Amino acid sequence: MPNFSYQGINNHGKNTSGVIDAESEKAARVKLRKIGVFPTVVGLEGKVKKGGSGGFSFNANVDLGKYFQTINGKDLATMSRQLATLVGAHIPIVDALSALVEQTTNTKLKSILVDVKDKITQGARLSDAMAAYPDVFSNIFISMVSAGEASGALEVVLDRLATLTEKSAALKSKITGALMYPLIMSIVGMALMGFLLVYVVPKVTKIFEDVKATLPIPTQILIWVSHNLADYWYLVILGGVGIFFGIKKLINTPKGRTYYDGLTLRLPIFGNLFKLVAVSRFARTLATMLGSGVELLKAMDIVKNIMENTLLIKAIEDTKNSVREGESIAEPLKRSGFFPPLVTHMISIGEKTGQLEMMMIRVADTYDQQVDNVVSTMTTLLEPLMILVMGGVVGFIVMSILLPILQLNDIGG
Repeated sequence: MPNFSYQGINNHGKNTSGVIDAESEKAARVKLRKIGVFPTVVGLEGKVKKGGSGGFSFNANVDLGKYFQTINGKDLATMSRQLATLVGAHIPIVDALSALVEQTTNTKLKSILVDVKDKITQGARLSDAMAAYPDVFSNIFISMVSAGEASGALEVVLDRLATLTEKSAALKSKITGALMYPLIMSIVGMALMGFLLVYVVPKVTKIFEDVKATLPIPTQILIWVSHNLADYWYLVILGGVGIFFGIKKLINTPKGRTYYDGLTLRLPIFGNLFKLVAVSRFARTLATMLGSGVELLKAMDIVKNIMENTLLIKAIEDTKNSVREGESIAEPLKRSGFFPPLVTHMISIGEKTGQLEMMMIRVADTYDQQVDNVVSTMTTLLEPLMILVMGGVVGFIVMSILLPILQLNDIGG
């Protein structure tokens, strides 16, 4: 069994190193954790280089991956939970970040953590060092870390951040998955229809060119669409692109954005889904921030900025102003008309009993479950619906081709 040299941090936050026997590097890391050592460097004996402050080493070779990799919610959640574990073990923040640098596989996040560690070494707070990367660490993240530092509960805050990030990523994944199926089916369906109309239908309908009899109306429509699409396909593409960018430009205007956001909330199935997601995100984020020691008005101001719908943003802004004037949270939310009675009722009870955070979490859990139900129902309905639509279009094409053939047979008979 080979021997592995290691460097790490023990349960008392002290640097430690030594040699351990194991079947592999992975097994050595597992074995070290069991004896209370958090390994930062592990390698075959004689091949581990010592260097850097406190016995830590970092490979400073240029890695282009950090310029192209993205940092997703899972990466942030894992980093937050690992940092919470290290901080909870009373390991100094600089040493904890050094350990994370060695553990992180995402090159871009690794580079950011190195810079954050360097800033802290120079005297900056963790929240201030993270604030230099707003594209990675959101306002919510920074505010909660700052509150955790001020209250001395950084471990708890980081753990809550990990949970919040995981929940948000899971919710986003559900919605993306639900919307991806109809999108892919629509693209495939349009491509198939375009191929049939441009290449297949013209060849088949050539047999009708010399027929003097009046063709059935479905066949005339099919031939007209096919010929125009074959002759002016580029105009169709340019028109589609023009409409897309025109709508996008319109949405970027204040009035256009307001109309668009109102329309999305009124859509038959998707509107309800978007509202459920917004309520869940609002409740869980606000609860997490309040539980982490962030002041209510500041928390609402930050939560407002994560909402994507301008109507909901205005509703939260109006609520924040009402709270500043001494009103409760529930009443202005109820007046907005965008938050269901169940939500405002539970928030009102939470305010009266002093358990607002717990009620917000219950609201978020309830609406997460409703999102699951809506997504499941929507997926179940969309699959046969998309198949039915595509089958209907193909059936129309087949019928339009067969009708004149049957008509010619009748004439010939």
